[in-house]
Amino acid sequence: MPLVYAGVCSHAPGITGRADQADPEVRDRFYAAFDGMRADIEESGAEALVVIAAEHFANFFMDNMPTFAIGMADFYDGPIEDPGWLAIDRFRAPGNRDLSRRIITEVMQTVDVSYAEEWRFDHGIAVPLHFVTPRFDLPIIPVNINCQGPPLTPLPRAWALGEALRRAADSVPERIAVIGTGGISHWPATPDSGKINEEWDREFLDRWCRNDHDALVDYDDLGIYADAGQGGFEIRTFVAVSAAAGGASGTVAFYAPIPIFAVGCTIASYDLA
Repeated sequence: MPLVYAGVCSHAPGITGRADQADPEVRDRFYAAFDGMRADIEESGAEALVVIAAEHFANFFMDNMPTFAIGMADFYDGPIEDPGWLAIDRFRAPGNRDLSRRIITEVMQTVDVSYAEEWRFDHGIAVPLHFVTPRFDLPIIPVNINCQGPPLTPLPRAWALGEALRRAADSVPERIAVIGTGGISHWPATPDSGKINEEWDREFLDRWCRNDHDALVDYDDLGIYADAGQGGFEIRTFVAVSAAAGGASGTVAFYAPIPIFAVGCTIASYDLA
């Protein structure tokens, strides 16, 4: 069945953990956009949610860093961080082992992926799920792209993964939604934390909304690092969603630099119709 939803969102831990320190007016508009994403996913009739994320050394480290990994489990626990710090209670999100296996098998026809039968969600997935599946009642299929440990996944390969995920979603009878989570510009865990390059973010979002393949894969990591920080490497998750959207055009529901959240906060989606 064709993919029923494709969107992207930010996942910084401050979005939940420092909510009380943000400008209430801007924060509430951001949260409202997250709620709009939740409503759109529910309205799509999605029976499973693929979450393409950038894992933060919680499950994968330099002794075993896959370029791509997909979860294949009946459930996933989170958050791996302290719930008091993240302001998200412990949860168990449902998975769907059989559906994951079918998705993985199809993706493997063109893209080499690892799979994980155990996966504890960190903030990269926990924060989006807190907003878009607040009852944790929608089966999750986590997908990780290596945005952390050089050599990083090349952007054209992130695009190829997105194409393979779209093909896999279209091959199964279940209705599949996909979201990518990450930056955009941010400098986490550095003295520059809270710095945001709004001009760079808006240029990237313009390319994303146009679903411009050549422009999206044209970035190089040295330039990203200089202009968008090491957190900017997470554009790979957004690029994968662009590929999965199959040429659709996108709309930004919300973008604003929120320094206390330490990221250019974003909610956007593609018109798959």
